[in-house]
Amino acid sequence: MDHFADERDFALLEGDRYTFFVLRRILGGDCTLLLTDHERLIICFSAHPYPVWIWTPDGASEEEFERAYRLSADNGLLDGTHTFNLKYELAEYFLRRAAADGLALSLERNMFAYDCPKPIEPTDKADGQLRRCTDEDLEELVECFDLFHEAIGIDKKDREGYRTDARAAIESGRMFFWQNAAGRNVACCKYGPNGNMAAVNYVFTHPEYRRMHYAENMVYQVSCLAQAEGCLPMLYTNADYVPSNACYEKIGYILRGKLCTIG
Repeated sequence: MDHFADERDFALLEGDRYTFFVLRRILGGDCTLLLTDHERLIICFSAHPYPVWIWTPDGASEEEFERAYRLSADNGLLDGTHTFNLKYELAEYFLRRAAADGLALSLERNMFAYDCPKPIEPTDKADGQLRRCTDEDLEELVECFDLFHEAIGIDKKDREGYRTDARAAIESGRMFFWQNAAGRNVACCKYGPNGNMAAVNYVFTHPEYRRMHYAENMVYQVSCLAQAEGCLPMLYTNADYVPSNACYEKIGYILRGKLCTIG
């Protein structure tokens, strides 16, 4: 197994470009652990608190699943502090195999991957407007990041970690608030290009302002901005949270792939 990725790995991921969009992005950066044979298996862990990504091709054999499991164990990834994003077939094998070893792995989250080739303007209009975040918004954005991660229950950091992320998001010029007619920042959203696609993320609406159509209007406009940069908007959702999935589908998002998180 090599400890570097090259064009062979990116070619492999092209067939799973939606479900493994994030893996494609992190392969280009610094990783705590990267193992790949450039053909049938990629294991990538960027850093805590993020998950380990494991890619295997569709139709992989149990021998290949066992190889992925053994490499994960041998590299300390089954120590109880890591989570894994992977396809369902591999997840099921990991759960069975871990149980046989007396390890308590379980399914934590089902995820859908969507893209939006043609954003559809919402029929339900929301008051207010999209506003690009500026340096003056830093502390409010830190609070939003904290609330967002508490709500989804993953990738949690301390306040300084969120401050670093918020500062980078503002500097990108692609971080937005939805400001309602009363001047309150009621929701936030970001998009980040990677090649010819752009991930829409950090979609969060303050609880007291939900069901007022802010999210769908915000995501629609952010998706249009991403498309104007020549990118195909895409996003991940919690597959079990029906309201948000329905919201995205209303504005043109199409389900393209499925994966899950175990830990």
